Amino acid sequence: MWFIFALITVFFWGGSDLFSKMGSNPKDKYSHWKIVTAVGFIMGAHATITLKSTLDGGSFDFSVFLKYSPAIILYIGSMILGYIGLRYIMLSVSSPICNSSGAVACILCLIFLKQLPDTLTWIGIVLVTIGVIGLAFVEKKNDQEAEALSKKSENKKYVNSFIAIFFPIFYCILDGLGTFADAILLDEGIVNEDLANIAYEYTFFACGLIAFIYVYIIKREKLKIKEDLPKLAGGLCETAGQFFYIYAIGDDFGNPTVATPMISAYCVFSVLLSRIFLKEKLSLKHYAVVFTVFAGIILMGVAEGLA
Repeated sequence: MWFIFALITVFFWGGSDLFSKMGSNPKDKYSHWKIVTAVGFIMGAHATITLKSTLDGGSFDFSVFLKYSPAIILYIGSMILGYIGLRYIMLSVSSPICNSSGAVACILCLIFLKQLPDTLTWIGIVLVTIGVIGLAFVEKKNDQEAEALSKKSENKKYVNSFIAIFFPIFYCILDGLGTFADAILLDEGIVNEDLANIAYEYTFFACGLIAFIYVYIIKREKLKIKEDLPKLAGGLCETAGQFFYIYAIGDDFGNPTVATPMISAYCVFSVLLSRIFLKEKLSLKHYAVVFTVFAGIILMGVAEGLA
């Protein structure tokens, strides 16, 4: 079952990436906080809806927040960095390098959790990892045009160096550590998947509420529903992806060592979607990378079916 859950996660998070890009405006310095608001409110609504059915007459133990806090802090921190980086996506090394965090988490799981996959799955992991990293290098060429434009900017050093290096690297580190924390907390049964997801979504809701107060009350920004629709769509996709992600690596159905590099391939789907909906063209190198990732995913699915 982990393979199905991971595949659904990849689809939704690819959509989240696309819509978040569409909702990011380089000229709007509050753009990332508006995305946090949209995602937080939608996650809060989902947590409230699922809370009653999850508890089955019991009570919510607030110690879940404390137990799951390492993963929550790392994930939300990485996501906020990612949303900030989306404002400068054409000047950065590109989002695919962020998602190399799947390989980082996989290595940590192999070392500390001693979860060794079979040969076919190993080949799939290698192909997906090569594809994700390869996509980062292919996308880096798109940076050349942005670098030329940045020469005209007074903040060239900030835009070209800080954004292109800081956000992808630190996103990758935080997200990889968060996934590894998830593997321990969920796969080892320390925290229940449903309760962990509720704790995460309510914490994100709190962040969204703070962002809303800051942007729309303190800074007196105007709500623009039409412009914010992509942000809301991104929030829906992010919430749906998070729901299935929890089960892809959790105790009951999960396989974190294999699922994490596979889920990191959602950046490939986001690139495909951006080409389809934003009318951007794919080069032969893009197709080669996409084929490599899909081949890896197929091998993982075959290995899961044989297990």
